[in-house]
Amino acid sequence: MHHTRILTKLAGTLLAAAGIALTGAPVLAQGVSQYMPLVTYRTGPYGPSGTPAANGLDDYYKLINARGGINGVKLDYEECETGYDTAKTVECYERMKTKNGGAVVFQPWSTGATFAITEKADTDKIPLLILGYGRGDSANGKVFNWVFPVGGNYEVGDDVILQAIGKREGGMDKLKGKKIALVYHDSPYGKETIPLIKVRAQKHGFNLIELPVTPPGLEQKATWLQVRRDKPDYIILRGYGVMTPTALKEAQGVGFARDRMYGSWWAGAETDVKDVADGAKGYNAVVLQSTANRDAKVIKDILSELYAKGQGTASNKSEVGDVLYVRGLLAALFSSEAIRTAQEHFNKKGQRVTGEEVRWALENLDITQARIDELGFNGILLPIKTSCADHMGSYKARISTWDGKEWKLSSDWIEADRGIVDGVDNESSAKYAAEHKITPRTCQ
Repeated sequence: MHHTRILTKLAGTLLAAAGIALTGAPVLAQGVSQYMPLVTYRTGPYGPSGTPAANGLDDYYKLINARGGINGVKLDYEECETGYDTAKTVECYERMKTKNGGAVVFQPWSTGATFAITEKADTDKIPLLILGYGRGDSANGKVFNWVFPVGGNYEVGDDVILQAIGKREGGMDKLKGKKIALVYHDSPYGKETIPLIKVRAQKHGFNLIELPVTPPGLEQKATWLQVRRDKPDYIILRGYGVMTPTALKEAQGVGFARDRMYGSWWAGAETDVKDVADGAKGYNAVVLQSTANRDAKVIKDILSELYAKGQGTASNKSEVGDVLYVRGLLAALFSSEAIRTAQEHFNKKGQRVTGEEVRWALENLDITQARIDELGFNGILLPIKTSCADHMGSYKARISTWDGKEWKLSSDWIEADRGIVDGVDNESSAKYAAEHKITPRTCQ
């Protein structure tokens, strides 16, 4: 016993020295379990955004385990802290991929890490599930066999923002001659939708002003002096972490109307606006599927089945139902539904499934309205159906608006222009295929 404790302590010391922390669920009782590696970032400049998402992930897996697992298979989940650092995320991936029977689905939780892990996952036969982050071109399953941006990608989000702006002006043709500024995090995440916005600019005749912000984004004075000088009609804000509240304060400083600002999916959470409060009133953000929700059955179940018993992950239960918390739930839902689909298709109920079986499931997901209601995700999720060619399964999003106290939905579902989104994604994936000598497969 003493010997084991020393080894555990030594392993902990080595991990701490490597700058990586592993935490997880208690070791499960004897029985079949499926290993779930979770890379999370509760520390660093993006910690305030990473923490609620991680709590949502943890809580949904806890809920599944409390109810007996997926067809009797418990989830043996474990967190690996990355600080939103790409190199650390890759390190977590390498170390966790073969642990406890092996990873069968992996979520990188950052665009940079997705780019870094894409080829490894291909070789290791572990599907990557990317919930509304890069790389968006992986929607094309003919090229990216192992990457799944289920529920939508950045291109869908920004196309919906442009349509919402067009509608506000009285039609897309009214955008002619308008000025739209893109204030973006100078990283793969921030830059990813520039090709799509350029296609729309050319089509509708608006002028695009590109304004990169150096991460983490605490210094934006020059950017906003340019905004004051150029007087754009609208701003699309691709911010993340501290960049978003900083941008909202700067907008207030130069007198740019917050209701003419539209944030990306990662620039529209409570942490982005609560310090600015009334100063952010009227600010909009696009939401792919999930947004803040306190009415869905799954939220009420988590409060009664976990928090009422002191078993919830979040230190403050008031965050249960916040934007990023719900996003964590959704990420956990897609991975667990993929495992369930794999078990049922391959006649493995009550057994472990493999990465290849989960890949098949992610390519054949069919989450119907009846299933959404059964899972308690009513009002959070629309039905999703993926295929060999379409790894996304949905092109719809909504706009939400901050009213000074909370995020409220301010639009119906808007469908992105499939022709434009697929055009941009297919061009990018074709370039990737050529660079990596991939022959796109034919999907029947």
